[in-house]
Amino acid sequence: MPHVLIVDDEPNTRAALAEIVADEGFTTAVAADLREARIQIVRQNPDVVLTDLKLPDGSGMDLFKELDPSIPVEVILITGHASVESAVDALRLGAADYLIKPINMQRLKAILDRIPRAGDLKAEIGSLRGELRRFGRFGRMLGHSAAMQSLYDQIGKVAPTEATVLLVGESGTGKELAAQTVHELSLRRKRPFLAVNCGAISPNLIESEMFGHERGSFTGAERQHKGYFERSHGGTLFLDEITEMPIELQVKLLRVLETGMFMRVGTNQEIECDVRIVAATNRNPQEAVADGKLREDLYHRLNVFPIDLPPLRARGKDVELLAQSFLDQLNEAHRTAKSFAPAMLADMAAHAWPGNVRELKNYVHRAFIMSDDGLIDTVAAPIRLAPAGKAETESIISIAVGTSLAEADRKLIFATLQHCGGVKKHAAEVLGISLKTLYNRLEEYAAGESQDDVHGMPVS
Repeated sequence: MPHVLIVDDEPNTRAALAEIVADEGFTTAVAADLREARIQIVRQNPDVVLTDLKLPDGSGMDLFKELDPSIPVEVILITGHASVESAVDALRLGAADYLIKPINMQRLKAILDRIPRAGDLKAEIGSLRGELRRFGRFGRMLGHSAAMQSLYDQIGKVAPTEATVLLVGESGTGKELAAQTVHELSLRRKRPFLAVNCGAISPNLIESEMFGHERGSFTGAERQHKGYFERSHGGTLFLDEITEMPIELQVKLLRVLETGMFMRVGTNQEIECDVRIVAATNRNPQEAVADGKLREDLYHRLNVFPIDLPPLRARGKDVELLAQSFLDQLNEAHRTAKSFAPAMLADMAAHAWPGNVRELKNYVHRAFIMSDDGLIDTVAAPIRLAPAGKAETESIISIAVGTSLAEADRKLIFATLQHCGGVKKHAAEVLGISLKTLYNRLEEYAAGESQDDVHGMPVS
């Protein structure tokens, strides 16, 4: 039976926690300070440590030094302070979670419900290393390169914790796959994983989509609607393109992250949620803060454990590994046995892949369709090569000093559309925004200009 050590200098708190923990099926030991905690650890190594952050003879974080690093132990920090900066520091050191006094008993039970699987989870992450060596896979991710090995190390460390994760990487680098891998290697794996693209939802609807609404709260609200936070309770919510979220909603998101409470649109009743956040952006988050696209306080709240995803051009032979994997999937689906010509592999390795893994996958699919025989080469589906490290042949636009940011954005969008031959999906990827955001911008421009000015481009 899993064993829990409770460390708190308040006798009533120790007794209450011990009763709840015992009811959840754990054996318990209690300590009033670090000295007693050390004695209890020697008597029986705990599976879980519930410790107050401030103790009479030191900090609860000092217990990390007393625990055997070879034995998986989950540490839950308890703090009576409104600020959770120390608890966040503890998460960085390896704590699994934290609780704020007065302790929310439902949240404590939810944490304990997840804890018994922690040892098995860490063993599973270790076993993935063997699969990585044999097949180049780590969870949902594929790649042998040093850049990906570093990424796997970071995911393996943060996944079993409750730390908020911020994924930063170019469009098409696989941020959602990374988020899913974090979820599936976490204690929340049996609960929902939901993904929401913050740039693909109308600004008028995003609050309702995130937090839900009550029937009759606005025109068209014919029934009660549960938002992403409510539906992902107990699990993980992936907020993609976080810098595209309206600033006014970022304020409400920050409050949810700090309090664990939200309200549906059309009601004043607060609803409690237990959700882990994994956010992502294809922009430099610090530049987004400077540009007013991301609130600084929200950035610091999300940036507990930042992870940079490498672009495909920095992943060496992973290009061949990924391309072969995509081709294997197509061959299996269509019952074919097509293969790449050696020259084809060389050309793919030389390409810069500005659209990263997404572009490579789409290209392999196109080449598969275009090839009539069993050997796929660049004659059937040529690649437009670009020097490694450069996304595309550069075009230059001139913007006079004094031009408004709105007008500069407008010129850049139209120039990029022209550069991409009017293909809006490609233009959106080059600009680093969602396709929905691009359409919204074009609709805004159409309101003040003639339709020919906006829609005169060829489209795909």
